[in-house]
Amino acid sequence: MSDQPRLVVGISGASGVVYALRTLEALRELGVESHVVASMAAEMTLSYETGLKPSVLRARADHLYKMPDVGAPIASGSFRTLGMLIAPCSVRTMSEIATGVTSSLLTRAADVVLKERRRLVLMVRETPFHLGHLRTMVQLTEMGAIIMPPLPAFYAKPETLDDMVSQSVGRALDLFGLDWTPTRRWGEDIKEGARPAARTRQP
Repeated sequence: MSDQPRLVVGISGASGVVYALRTLEALRELGVESHVVASMAAEMTLSYETGLKPSVLRARADHLYKMPDVGAPIASGSFRTLGMLIAPCSVRTMSEIATGVTSSLLTRAADVVLKERRRLVLMVRETPFHLGHLRTMVQLTEMGAIIMPPLPAFYAKPETLDDMVSQSVGRALDLFGLDWTPTRRWGEDIKEGARPAARTRQP
């Protein structure tokens, strides 16, 4: 692998494209090379939720691939990466990965990460879940993936929606061993979670 660590970022059409945008900002700050693949539905969601054009992804990603490009580096296990984060991850994308019958670069890249025993994190965006969704999540967990819905952490005392997004992205990056500064940590930089110093037992 190159001296610069690489992370694959998949973007599906689920609501929450802001998680992908913040992830790309974080990876740039951390010096991690981003390899991005976004579905057409993701580009539509980007426009609807943020008013931004798909060109913003090219500007923020180090490498951007098209969905039909199954010959891209991230479609091969010989291309070494830290793993893949799909943010946000739709139920359709999650289900396709679970079956192993991949029809696009997005799901092929995820399948590669699983077969190479690398870290695959899915920020699944759907609620409520029916039994089929839950069974698919169990199947993916058994295959080695990590299901991580972007739930707000209120102990971090978020003051804005931006704070909530950053905390969720930071916790997702933790799973790849990446420590992003905005992430607030219980017991470290959150006063209420700090434990008192251990007492030494007197003889």
